[in-house]
Amino acid sequence: MPRTRSIVLTGLVLCWLLAGMYGDRVSANTAESGGSPHNESNIKAGSTRDSGAPVLNGRTGAQQLEQAAETLYSYVLEGNVVKARAESEEISRIVVSSSFEGLTSVEGINALSALIMDLKAVMAAAEISPEKWEAAAARLRLAANALNHPRQPMWLQYYKLIREDLNDMEQSAAAGKLAGWKEAVARLQSRYENIRPAIVISRKPEVVNAFDSWLSYAAGIPSSSQPVERAKLLEIISYGQDAVRVMFGKERNEPVLSVPLPPQKYGAWGIMAGAFIIGALVYAAYRKYRGENEEWKPV
Repeated sequence: MPRTRSIVLTGLVLCWLLAGMYGDRVSANTAESGGSPHNESNIKAGSTRDSGAPVLNGRTGAQQLEQAAETLYSYVLEGNVVKARAESEEISRIVVSSSFEGLTSVEGINALSALIMDLKAVMAAAEISPEKWEAAAARLRLAANALNHPRQPMWLQYYKLIREDLNDMEQSAAAGKLAGWKEAVARLQSRYENIRPAIVISRKPEVVNAFDSWLSYAAGIPSSSQPVERAKLLEIISYGQDAVRVMFGKERNEPVLSVPLPPQKYGAWGIMAGAFIIGALVYAAYRKYRGENEEWKPV
């Protein structure tokens, strides 16, 4: 019995020693991994951040980007240079740590990246230009809004302005005034430049390329070595109207022009003939009206 008791005690001591050694090993592993015994998920998350992989999903990143772009735009309008530059760094951080896959195309992501590079270049210039700062911030604001609101972006509000430019081009074409055409195209190019990155984010590349090609061709008309006929100019406008409809998602039967074309000039004989015809129609209507009244006159 005494021998049996000593064997049991020896076994218990061995078990206690082994348990202590195992516990020390677990504690050491826990300390090396960050102090949490169940930190396997934390290790994975930490490695994700350390490796520079995206930590924001597309929707969250788009929301934060639009908010930061709005803040940047307000700082630029206030003329707060320090805060505007700090906010531009925050915008860069959001873009780098976000994945916009599924929200826009590769061309859209490239356009957004180019906007941020342009913005930083403008802000890093030795001489501060409020106009350039405001233009760059406005383009970024529209682009961020298009990314976060794909169904109803703000750039769609430019449709009326671009339609007016097309209208002016049509009036100039009808009157054969290339100077007016050139001015209208310049205004159209300026407005389109502000919203083009947002359009690239929202629309398919072929839609953007179609309007780019048309606008480039229309801008080269005034400097063409060969004079362009009125009918050809009106045909060019028609192509532009179709490209704008597709780009803004408008119906085919929706009128683009708000001002009618100037009427054709008729000579003096044409005016006299028209007046004679109108007078004859008025006199015939009067005789008919009088005859009907006499038929119903009581006896």
